[in-house]
Amino acid sequence: MSNRDWALAPLAPLSLRPADEVMRLERLGSLHACRLSFVRSLMRQMGRQRWQISRVRFDLDDDGYGTAVYRLQTPHGRYHGVMFAQALDDSRRSDRVIADAWDVTFGLVEGDVDDSLLEQMAANVPLQEAGRQHPRVLVLSRANKSLRNFAHFVEALSSGQQPDPQWLTRVGYLYRTTAVYGNGKFGLADFARLHGNPDFRRPFSVQMAGVYLLRHFSIEQVEHLARCQAPNTACALATELRRYLGIGNSTGLGMAPFLINHPQLIAQWVHQRETALALAQRQVPSEEDRQRLISLTRRALQHLAETVTEDAEQTQRNGETVAALPDVLNWLESVALEEDLWAQLIAWSERTLSLEAQELINTLLIELYPDQVDLLEDQMGVHENLDLEPDMPLMRLRQLIETHYGWALSYDYTSHEGAYWFWYRSAEKEEPRLGVRDQEPGAEKEVPIAIGPRVAHSHAAICEFLEDAPRAKVVDFLLAKPRHKEIIRRVQSLVKDTYGDIHANLWHQDMKPMHLLRAKLAFFGASRFDPKSDRWVRITLFQGAPLVEELNAEPQDLSHFDDWSFPLQPTLENGVVGAAGLSPHAESAASHVNQPAHGGR
Repeated sequence: MSNRDWALAPLAPLSLRPADEVMRLERLGSLHACRLSFVRSLMRQMGRQRWQISRVRFDLDDDGYGTAVYRLQTPHGRYHGVMFAQALDDSRRSDRVIADAWDVTFGLVEGDVDDSLLEQMAANVPLQEAGRQHPRVLVLSRANKSLRNFAHFVEALSSGQQPDPQWLTRVGYLYRTTAVYGNGKFGLADFARLHGNPDFRRPFSVQMAGVYLLRHFSIEQVEHLARCQAPNTACALATELRRYLGIGNSTGLGMAPFLINHPQLIAQWVHQRETALALAQRQVPSEEDRQRLISLTRRALQHLAETVTEDAEQTQRNGETVAALPDVLNWLESVALEEDLWAQLIAWSERTLSLEAQELINTLLIELYPDQVDLLEDQMGVHENLDLEPDMPLMRLRQLIETHYGWALSYDYTSHEGAYWFWYRSAEKEEPRLGVRDQEPGAEKEVPIAIGPRVAHSHAAICEFLEDAPRAKVVDFLLAKPRHKEIIRRVQSLVKDTYGDIHANLWHQDMKPMHLLRAKLAFFGASRFDPKSDRWVRITLFQGAPLVEELNAEPQDLSHFDDWSFPLQPTLENGVVGAAGLSPHAESAASHVNQPAHGGR
């Protein structure tokens, strides 16, 4: 039996958390990036397979504008990242989807880039949605500068000094993307092209590879500008700051429909994460495991304490988690090392901690056991197909709805609070928007993102139909009421993928769309979650990740190579940048409480 077969064989008896707990919107909105997140699994793959990234073209002028091309060589294929940097008037710089110009646009191409393809890309990539992209382009994206960070970095490096690391603690990047397109949009290569591709067959791995190349470009561009401004004094960016530099992303409600429109894929993501948690929970902990978890908890405490956000609610949530973690550390040092220690920890956290702190503990537990968890990374994809079962007895369908969709039947969709929001698409960019029902125009153009009311409506129609035809089958019902076909097919398919639907009324006045965004971004690998309103958010990707020059780490160094979650601010003393260290607060957090943690075991 292979290692993979051995790892997958015991999955069946694992006890996973029920969907009614996991798929609550508030819990999904409390997730953290974990080692199964797409940026983490991509970096492990790049390091394990020793991907090579080299610069083949760097035609930038003294102002940093021009074209750069990077070659990405894997054991299985060759790709090129093509970057176009242009001057952009501040009045045109916008993170909104309606923008039509950006500081940098780029594409990731399968195969080589000759002069003809480069010319075609130069004419179309900067246009983004308005262009016609080449079918060998796998990823299309654009990004804007963080102007303050960019100016500070160029000024510091040109004078021979290192930038202050606090600038990256406040805003963790030089560039932030505003969209990363793939999957056949605007003429790009269709996702089916990647199905047999061993490099990018995992969900969103090719998009993350494009973002990683942008990170490398941002380092090289800022160093180039410093040399152009002061060739006699300029210095390179210190390695610790290079690692601490991520790529930002600004995103809004456009991300929300994905969670609804791809329920089987979402179910797969959540199922693998829950499997990882269950695998970790059933491990018999060693003292080394306990000390590793204490170390990770201290690091997460300091990372969250260093995280800066202007959003009052997120600041409060971060603060509550930071305030709770000393109790977690004290618990870990006080409780006897028993076989079910991790189960005790999870049970205690559910009684004692906020949702965000609970999910942080779960994330850190998953981190402890790479040998068990990392084998799941190849299970994150799924062939999506919602199957209709027309011969199913209608009474059976009714029972399935009442058993698996009780959450959908529990809401009142006729009250002011229960039908407060409606979802629609803007005419300008076909992007999802939220409106207040009976107060804002557009309700007649509502799009069916909210699954709960649709299930409840179909359930009521089924109950009524069964009164006259108790032996009817699904096909009989659909012949009479065909408009219910889509939701019935969804229900019949997702009772087998129970993590596929979010257990929430997305019309309700108290619904927080930010929870939807965070749920998806956590699987991408986002950190420094920074809401800018209740409709859009900025996050950071790849902060702390290994650098291009570190991809050839020896296999025995891979565990260290992959240990970059919850990155901490590097030190800067006497102009020298050093590795990040735990603050005195985090170092002493485990021992500052003399009595047992609140709630006991």
